Amino acid sequence: MIQKIILSGFGGQGVLSAGLMLAEAAMLGGLSSTYFPAYGAEMRGGTANCSVVISDNAIASPIVTEIDILIALNKPALEKFSPRVKDGGVIIYNSSLIKEKYESPNVKAIAVPAEDLALEKFNNPKIANVIILGAFIKQTGTIKMEKLKESIKEKFNKKGEKIIQLNYLALELGYNYI
Repeated sequence: MIQKIILSGFGGQGVLSAGLMLAEAAMLGGLSSTYFPAYGAEMRGGTANCSVVISDNAIASPIVTEIDILIALNKPALEKFSPRVKDGGVIIYNSSLIKEKYESPNVKAIAVPAEDLALEKFNNPKIANVIILGAFIKQTGTIKMEKLKESIKEKFNKKGEKIIQLNYLALELGYNYI
């Protein structure tokens, strides 16, 4: 098994954090993973993306050219990377910012109103990235919920238990959404 994943959106949406948590959760689950971030010079508000490769074998390269799963948090991300999603691949997109329904005959598209859910349930749009991760683990089954929770705890340990619990709730919301 190998999954080549691209996460993309605006800087400040937590794209790079989400990718790192995903890669770490895969390692915690006994899988091999790589994480390769890329972002514009302007950081917040500019484009950001990362490649995550997850495999049950050694990984030869962190570079993703043909995408198995695209997580797009905004329309420019969807437009840029959707042509590279292979036949039979999956696109999980933030329908809060991508209003047009994405359809492709060879790709499974899953719309998750991540920012709307984040505002409605938590009054915090910054948690949308974790909601999308919940949808990802439900859709793929590659990463177990408890391993992603371990990664979240490691990432937010210094911010306190309240922030960790908020992220757990967001993860479960995304998981249960689809």
